[in-house]
Amino acid sequence: MKHIFTILALLSSLSIINAQKLIDKVVAIVGDKAVLYSEIEGQKIQARQQGITLTKEDEALILEDLMFQKLLLHQAEIDSIEVSEQQVSAELDQRIQYFAAQIGGIAELEKFYEKSIEEIKDEFFEQIENRLKTQQMEQKITSDVSVSPKEIKAFFNKIPTDSVPEIGSKIAVSQIVIRPEVTYEEKKKIKTKLEGLRNKIISGELNFNIAAEFYSEDPGSKSQGGDFGWITRGTFVPEFDAVAFKVPLNEVSEIFETQYGYHITIIEERRGEQFKGKHILLAFKVGDLQLSETKSKLETIRNDINTQKISWEDAVIKYSDDDQTKGSKGIIYNEASGSMYWDMRELDPQIFAGINQLKVNDISSPQLLQTRDGAAYRILKLNEQTAPHKANLKDDYQLIQNFALQNKKGDAIKDWTNTKIKDVYIKIDDAYESSTFQYDWVSQ
Repeated sequence: MKHIFTILALLSSLSIINAQKLIDKVVAIVGDKAVLYSEIEGQKIQARQQGITLTKEDEALILEDLMFQKLLLHQAEIDSIEVSEQQVSAELDQRIQYFAAQIGGIAELEKFYEKSIEEIKDEFFEQIENRLKTQQMEQKITSDVSVSPKEIKAFFNKIPTDSVPEIGSKIAVSQIVIRPEVTYEEKKKIKTKLEGLRNKIISGELNFNIAAEFYSEDPGSKSQGGDFGWITRGTFVPEFDAVAFKVPLNEVSEIFETQYGYHITIIEERRGEQFKGKHILLAFKVGDLQLSETKSKLETIRNDINTQKISWEDAVIKYSDDDQTKGSKGIIYNEASGSMYWDMRELDPQIFAGINQLKVNDISSPQLLQTRDGAAYRILKLNEQTAPHKANLKDDYQLIQNFALQNKKGDAIKDWTNTKIKDVYIKIDDAYESSTFQYDWVSQ
């Protein structure tokens, strides 16, 4: 699963830059890579933002982790591990957009930094490039690591009885989603309204940014004058990409349709598989009649499944409008773990409410679902449910396998590090030489 930068990691990056403005010096050298005092201070600032009080030993752990990252980077460059500008830009865009969404948008991020978004990206580019290199280096070290059934069993048997984890109740659930059909009259009304706005923008009577702020129904961009920043192909729906890579730069596109409604866009720049611009969305509206018809349709489908006129799997393929789950028999996967199983505490409240009273293999009545492209209805099926229990190899083999694999990968990293630090130039500032480290950096 693609690594996603957390808010705290971004805050740490901000803190490092702020710390560099105050004072800086080299506190360690690993190969040809320097660890700066400001990097340690950035991590300490991040900890304080989380309400964590650090000890002297904690500071040594921060330094050691930074030295380990420099060792990975040093070796990555020796091994000629490269990341493309496109990879870095895509990762950077994703992280910036995520962070901006948390603090109120691109404008707020620029205000926080007192810099334009392009200046912010320029400042972070090398840092993200180096981080991707170290990730690839770490993956290279552990790429051949695997665990056999015998090793998994041995790993589990070594866990003290009083340390075997408690596994909460887990469930597997699937869905059939149906979106109300938008009437021809509704589509015609929305398109006519957008045609009027487009004509006014082209004639100069109306500014695109102002039109977006007043009329666009995309909550993520309307407050920025429709600006969605840099986007990588595949982030938006295919219909949007098709227009974005075809329309002449800085011209208002023709009106085009997606599942969300009708759009117009202006693409300002293109760079490989990325584009930057702004758009206006007028979303489709569905009335009570369409919602009621959708609910009735799902009630009929549910009855047909329960009376065995159609199987659940066939009903998913025939009826479901949800692209994410249609190809997996309707199963809702846990993106965090990559598994079909969910801890009850992790469940979306809407899903929990829908399956809370169900028994295994029961199907819920139609549930109103609020999606990013409007209201829909769905039925949920409870496929499996486990009772809370102590972890065991029979019921939790995949979980224990993951623990065993991560443990073995950790051992591989330790062995690699112990070997490499014997052959790499290492210098640590006198102030840290008496610190307690996991690895024997000092004697090198």
